[in-house]
Amino acid sequence: MGAVIAEDGPDAGVPWHYGDPGAEQRLLESGSGIVDLSHRGVLTIAGPDRLSWLHSLSTQHLEGLQPGESSTALLLGPTGHIEHVLQLVDDGETVWAHTEPGRVGDLVAFLESMRFMLRVEVTDRTEQLGIVWQPGTPPAGRITRSGEDSLGGYESFVPRDHLSDYLDQPEQRAGTWAYEARRIAAGVPRVFVDTDHRTIPNEIGLLGTHLEKGCYRGQETVARVHTLGRPPRRLVLLHLDGSVDALPERGAELTLGDKTVGFVGSSVRHHELGPIGLGLIKRNVPVDATLAAGEISAAQQVLVDPEVGLHVRARL
Repeated sequence: MGAVIAEDGPDAGVPWHYGDPGAEQRLLESGSGIVDLSHRGVLTIAGPDRLSWLHSLSTQHLEGLQPGESSTALLLGPTGHIEHVLQLVDDGETVWAHTEPGRVGDLVAFLESMRFMLRVEVTDRTEQLGIVWQPGTPPAGRITRSGEDSLGGYESFVPRDHLSDYLDQPEQRAGTWAYEARRIAAGVPRVFVDTDHRTIPNEIGLLGTHLEKGCYRGQETVARVHTLGRPPRRLVLLHLDGSVDALPERGAELTLGDKTVGFVGSSVRHHELGPIGLGLIKRNVPVDATLAAGEISAAQQVLVDPEVGLHVRARL
């Protein structure tokens, strides 16, 4: 069967599956497969000041990033809310990065506004480069990224005029359905898919955030929540009722009784776990409470401890 292209949602425009999503999930788990993520935005940042500049702007330690070393950096607003995300690797001369679909224009514009007199050059490369994901160890001689959020694989930056040749491996192809099932089961959130405009890093497990790092925009909120108070909300893995022949829509309300306590981010049918999803819920929701997304019941699995933070002291 040929590719079934996703028509809507964050992954619109790339193959959703190739006829057998369960077999494609098993293929990825076996250490084989290839996934087309060419809808993601791609940018490069060149110049001798690139790492120190990104270090000063983002949540991540980047000044000492070595050639070939990968990272995930968040750019926060003044009150600590996540505004941009870069999944990046440095090759010794240039930072290569990708971000969520439809977000690269705003990201490049923000970075350009923060250049001042520094020796950096920010370029949108989306029209020239596409992202392809594979499980396993990155090969030599290619620009690849492999971080903690790479799901046991790596992302390759592939020239678009070579994408069709690169992906022309029928026995290896898997769609975003299989990739998302792997991601959600691993509890790895996608910024802007599993988060909203109010999300701070503490709520999703401090993804890409170094608390001991020096000042960056929004750092005060992140440090205060970590040191003095619990995160307002927490990320959970949702085990959805498999007897209902539907998945909740992204953004659907999560309720406990008659109270709204959060929302559903992404959801998918996993070949072993059944229907699963990620949700962002209020911190004080009991960890053993069964929630509801409309008519679909949802048991929660803790991903972010509601008591997380430096303020927590051992009970003697």
